[in-house]
Amino acid sequence: MLQLLLGLVLFLGIHSLQSLAPQLRQDGMARWGELGFKAVYAAISLLGLYLLVQGYGQARLDPVVLWTPPRGTQHATILLMWLAMVLLVATYVPGNQIKAKLRHPMTLSVKVWSLGHLLSNGNLADVLLFGGFLVWSVLVFRAARKRDRQNLHSAPEGKLLGTVLALVVGTGVWAAFLMGGLHVWLFGVMPFTRAGG
Repeated sequence: MLQLLLGLVLFLGIHSLQSLAPQLRQDGMARWGELGFKAVYAAISLLGLYLLVQGYGQARLDPVVLWTPPRGTQHATILLMWLAMVLLVATYVPGNQIKAKLRHPMTLSVKVWSLGHLLSNGNLADVLLFGGFLVWSVLVFRAARKRDRQNLHSAPEGKLLGTVLALVVGTGVWAAFLMGGLHVWLFGVMPFTRAGG
């Protein structure tokens, strides 16, 4: 469990710099230069991700059950995963109305993903992993919206074509995870039998 916690601290910590500790990020860039900072950022991210994945995998071998989620939560999780995938894809599809309206669909995607998985997973490792990502996404989203208001940034207006493309591709990615076996291949869990990951 310690490995999982350390991975969460490193991975989420380094991904919090721009939103929650911009001065620390600027100091790092001043000290090491932009390329050096990116190298340190990437190294800490990869180490954190490795520890997180390994720690979570080990914790799943000897689970500490906090609660047993009701069966109906699987359906809610599956629906929330569709929304999370659409939001994720909307981050990258240019000129869509979802990004124009929500401004930070990637962070909202993480929020919806983690909430959905918390609904259908009741082990301690699940609460630490998905709860950690949920808290992180809430804090980062609030900081980003505050920064938007201070800087008076206006997002470009979205177009219908980009929105439809985000919905179609997001739904396709969701279907690949749900019915195409991608979730089983990546995480070893079938969503229909246990909707979390």
